[in-house]
Amino acid sequence: MDKYGLIGFPLKHSFSQRFFTEKFAKENIDAEYSNFEIPEIELFPKIISEYPNLKGLNVTLPYKEKVVRYLDQLDTEAKAIGAVNVIKIERSVKGAKLTGYNSDIIGFENSIKPFINRSIHKKALILGTGGASKAIVKGLQNFGLETNYVSRTARDGVYTYKELSEEIIDKYTVIVNASPVGTFPNVDEAPDIPYHYLTSNHLLYDLVYNPEETKFLRLGKERGATIKNGYEMLELQAKAAWDIWNR
Repeated sequence: MDKYGLIGFPLKHSFSQRFFTEKFAKENIDAEYSNFEIPEIELFPKIISEYPNLKGLNVTLPYKEKVVRYLDQLDTEAKAIGAVNVIKIERSVKGAKLTGYNSDIIGFENSIKPFINRSIHKKALILGTGGASKAIVKGLQNFGLETNYVSRTARDGVYTYKELSEEIIDKYTVIVNASPVGTFPNVDEAPDIPYHYLTSNHLLYDLVYNPEETKFLRLGKERGATIKNGYEMLELQAKAAWDIWNR
């Protein structure tokens, strides 16, 4: 039986395991999907060696960048982004060949595209600087938007949350939460942005999908902003991962 799985830490609420388990049952696919909750990336090679029937992996926080050094090659998109969320495993007498891909960008672009209005959406803020954020930046730049990171830590080329003035919020009409802030069970938390400056011109996109409407999205909706959560992105990136593993 072919095996697929997800590496990350922690893995309390795994969309991928549920999605693929349901897919395999519905389509009578003789395969199984497991969560590999590893507290450190150094345990990754052990998974590859211990499961010879493993054909593919998804990668989530905090390993989308850290796993790259263990791979034999990256596809063009993953190389440009510098982060991987899909690994294809091909085995031969020479051993396992691991290729990294990024299907986050496919899922993100296709899910946000209907909401982008180039006449008002010219600049975007990305809240968080982790592995997922890099695919978001590349996707937005592919649409022609200027992007800027927001982080708690001050450094060149990055806004801090305290720096977000009315002028900045007015210019950056797309705001994407690429951090885990607001994820269940911490539903009362939200990124620390000045929500009172938001208008109906703003588009707020949250990679978090549990809860369906995060506090970040709710506060944006109250100001008239268009909102979208990350569930469709997850579905689309999962479908893209399956295509990668089986092509």
